[in-house]
Amino acid sequence: MASFTILLNSINDVKNFVNIVNKYSCDVDLTSGRYVVDAKSIMGIFSLDLTKPIKIDIHSDDSQALVDELQPFVVA
Repeated sequence: MASFTILLNSINDVKNFVNIVNKYSCDVDLTSGRYVVDAKSIMGIFSLDLTKPIKIDIHSDDSQALVDELQPFVVA
């Protein structure tokens, strides 16, 4: 499992993020405050507060390729 923080600044960022995550079969969750949504759901993502960083949890032991693709969205 991998966990880190991302920031989705625009509608295009959300669209690109969902396209990347949907290429993989593992479960991916986004957490903002007390809300947890499926990262493969564009509607779920838009229900979150996108002005703040969002925690991502990738539920897979072999997630390095996905982590690498998501690097443009990662915040320190």
